[in-house]
Amino acid sequence: MTDTLPPPTRKPLDEEGECYFRKGCNPLAQTGRSKLQNQRAVLNQQIMKAVRMRNGAENLLRATTNNKVRDQVLLELSYVNSDLQILKEELEGLNISVEVYQNTEETFTIPLIPLGLKETKEVDFSVLLKDFILEHYSEDSSLYEDEIADLMDLRQACRTPSRDEAGIELLTTYFIQLGFVENRFFPPTRHMGILFTWYDSLTGVPVSQQNLLLEKASILFNIGAVYTQIGTRSNRQTQTGLEHAVDAFQRAAGVLNYLKETFTHTPSYDMSPAMLNVLVKMMLAQAQEIIFEKISLPGIRNEFFTLVKMAQEASKVGEVYLQLHSAMSQEPVKENIPYSWATLVKVKSDHYRALAHYFAATLLIDHQLNPGDDEDQQEKCLSQLYDHMPEGFTPLATLKNKNDRKQLAKTEQEAEMMAPQFSKVVVTDFFQKLGPLSLFSANKRWTAPRNIHFTTEEGDLGFTLRGGSPVQIHFLDPYCSAALAGAKEGDYIVSIQDTDCKWLTVSEVMQKLKALEEEDIEMKVVSLMDSASSMHNKCATYSVGMQKTYSMICLAIDEDKIDKSKKISKKLSFLSWGTNKNRQKSASTLCLPSVGVARPQIKKKLPSPFGLLNTESSLY
Repeated sequence: MTDTLPPPTRKPLDEEGECYFRKGCNPLAQTGRSKLQNQRAVLNQQIMKAVRMRNGAENLLRATTNNKVRDQVLLELSYVNSDLQILKEELEGLNISVEVYQNTEETFTIPLIPLGLKETKEVDFSVLLKDFILEHYSEDSSLYEDEIADLMDLRQACRTPSRDEAGIELLTTYFIQLGFVENRFFPPTRHMGILFTWYDSLTGVPVSQQNLLLEKASILFNIGAVYTQIGTRSNRQTQTGLEHAVDAFQRAAGVLNYLKETFTHTPSYDMSPAMLNVLVKMMLAQAQEIIFEKISLPGIRNEFFTLVKMAQEASKVGEVYLQLHSAMSQEPVKENIPYSWATLVKVKSDHYRALAHYFAATLLIDHQLNPGDDEDQQEKCLSQLYDHMPEGFTPLATLKNKNDRKQLAKTEQEAEMMAPQFSKVVVTDFFQKLGPLSLFSANKRWTAPRNIHFTTEEGDLGFTLRGGSPVQIHFLDPYCSAALAGAKEGDYIVSIQDTDCKWLTVSEVMQKLKALEEEDIEMKVVSLMDSASSMHNKCATYSVGMQKTYSMICLAIDEDKIDKSKKISKKLSFLSWGTNKNRQKSASTLCLPSVGVARPQIKKKLPSPFGLLNTESSLY
C-alpha cells in the first residue's frame, strides 16, 4: 500500500509509527496556495450549478409558446447570467492573484505570472478495475485490491502537489503510471465507464470524459503549472534563485509545448492549441525577463560595452513581451485571457523597450571615442545595437561626433523550452502481477486459464519450451500426458504448482519442471485468441548431457508435404533429464519431425544444429 492517506482500516499513526503523506503531497498544509485552490473549487461548483440552471432556462425558453412563461424565464435567465458573470469574475480574480506565489522574503520586484492548477473530482477505480481483471484476465480480482488502492491513493495525492521538485516527481509518477493503466485496462475499442472530470483553470467550466487522455493531459498541464509556481517562488535576489527560476519557466514551456503537440483534441479550453501556444510564449518571455535580471543583478557599470549589452538584453525582453501581447490579443484566446495578464504583459513590453532606449541613450551621451580605444570593437558593438542606422549616420562617425550620438539615443542568452524528461523518474507498474505488459494488456484477448494435470514418463515431459516471460509450450507430442490433459501448442505457462510463472524465463521454468520429475505436475496455461501472432521468436529445449540445444532446425521441415495420417511408432523425447540411459533419446531433440509423422518417413538430411546458431534461438 502507498502511504498517501490513512485508509480507515489502518492503525493509528502512533501505533505504527509511520507517516501517511506521500513525498510531494501535503493536503492538510494550510498554505496560501491550498487556500486558493479550495476557493477555486467552491467557485467551480457554483459555476457548474449556474451553467446547468442557464441551460435549463434556455431549453424551457425554446420549448414554451406561452408569453407569460417566456417573460418569467427571460427574467430568471437574466439573473442567472448576471450571477454567472460575477462568479467568473471572482474566478478570474483568483487566477490572476499572484501574491501567494511570489517569494515573500525578497524585496519588491516586478511580479511574474504563474498558472493555477486544474481541479478534479474524485474517481473510484475499484469496481471497474476489479471487474475488468476478472473478465479480461480471468484472475481473482480480490488479489489486486492493494494495487487498486495504491492507484487511488496516488491520484488523491496528485490533487494537492507541493510546489517543489517533489511535487513534480509525484505528478510525473502518476502520469507514467497512467500509461501502464491505459495499456492494462482501457481497450481501444470500448469505454471502461470511468468518468474523469476536470475544471478549466481559466474559465472554471467542468469537462467530463471516459477517455483516459483527459486525465493524462490534465496531469501534464498541472506539471507545467507547478513549474511556473516554482519559478515565481524562487528568490530573485540571488544568482542561484534566478537560475532556478529560468530553469523552471523553460521546463514549464517544454511541458506545455509537449502537451500541445501530443494531446491535440483536449476539450478543456485551457488546453486548446491556441491557448497553449500563448502559455508557452508567456513562459519563455518570463524566462527571458529573468535572464535579464540575472545579468543585471551584480550591478550595471556606466561603461560602453556594458551598456551596449544591457540595451540588447532589455530590447530582447521587450520584443518577446510585445509578441506575447500580440498573441494574447488574437481570437479565440482574447476573450478568456485574464485582463490583468494582458495588461501586465503590455506594461512589461513598454517598460523593457524603454529601458533598452535608456541604456542606448546613456552610452551615446556619456561616452565618446577616446584615443587608445578599440575603434573596431566599439563600431561593431554599436552597429549590432540597431537593425539599420538612420540615413546619413555610420557607427564610427557617430562614435566620434557628440551631436550625432545625442540624436541616436541584441541578446547574450535566449530562453528556450526544455522538453520533459520522463525517463528520469523510475516508476513500477502497480499491476505487474498480471504479467509482462507486452502481452497481458487490454488490447489482447485471452482464453480462461486451464489447469493441466500430468505426469512425466521416464523424465520425458512430451513438449519443448520457447520464449520467455511468459514461456510457451512448443512441439507438443499429441500422445503425451500433458496433451491428453488439455495442453496445446502455443499455450503460455502462467503457473506451476500454484507458483506464478508469468515473469520467469525458459531456464527458470525448466528448473521448476525438473524439480518435479517424480511428482504429479499441476500447470496452469492460457492462450491468446489470435494464436497466429502469439508464438515467440526464441526457442529452446533442455537435454541431459548438453547445456545448450537448439530446436530451430525443426522449423525447416515442410509440414505440408508430409503424410500426417501415419502414426508415430514411438513417442519421441521432447524435454528430458535423468541418467545416462536417457541421453541417446534426449539427443534426438535436435532432429525432431513434425507431430504426427513417423520417424522412418524423414529422409531429409538435417544440417548441424550449430550451423543455425543465432542470438534468437539460444537457450537462456
